[in-house]
Amino acid sequence: MLEVKNLHVYYGGIHALQGISFSVAEGQVVTLLGANGAGKTTTLRAIMGLVRPQEGSISLNGVSLIGKRPYEIVRMGVSMAPEGRRIFPDLTVLENLLLGAYARTDTVKVQRDLEFVFSLFPRLRERQYQRGGTLSGGEQQMLAVGRALMAGPKLLLLDEPSLGLAPVLITEMYRAFARLKEEGRTILLVEQNARAALSLADYGYVLDTGRIVAQGPTPELRESDLVRQAYLGV
Repeated sequence: MLEVKNLHVYYGGIHALQGISFSVAEGQVVTLLGANGAGKTTTLRAIMGLVRPQEGSISLNGVSLIGKRPYEIVRMGVSMAPEGRRIFPDLTVLENLLLGAYARTDTVKVQRDLEFVFSLFPRLRERQYQRGGTLSGGEQQMLAVGRALMAGPKLLLLDEPSLGLAPVLITEMYRAFARLKEEGRTILLVEQNARAALSLADYGYVLDTGRIVAQGPTPELRESDLVRQAYLGV
């Protein structure tokens, strides 16, 4: 479904991505692991058209995403729950969710997806008329993921969904992601929490200062000395 080849991104003189290549097959959960500054978020921003690569290609089902605007990429079937949540604090939970479906005209399916999001995160149903800014951090993360799902994506990008959450909320969040996986959703997951990511994903790539330094099925990565020492504390 998603193909990224030889991707280079610069921020001024900083070479943030140095020729990375990876793919995500339909129905697969793939994780990008790495420390802060490794290039994980830059990769997602390049896919979404928020930064323009200086070299390389990004395609979705054979169609190039390079040069397309973010709203066009959303309409092509990619949506992202960004790092830091980025919800609209003065809008209600329901208004935030419906904004995620702004590009859609399939009203019946939008309502069906809204019900699905409420079933995935029951707290959002309870707080649907509450302003987003009054939610807890964990609830705001649920809202960010729910809003991304409301776009009806073929490919869901999740950027650091466990960042700043208590362990009990991380468990709850990943339980919801496991349900998405069971339903055959295609997910590209960026995480510093390697233990959580490797428990969910089918395949993983490890980024270090803009390069892919390891990759493989997640059972293999869990046994890799590099991953065990650098990310699992073993």
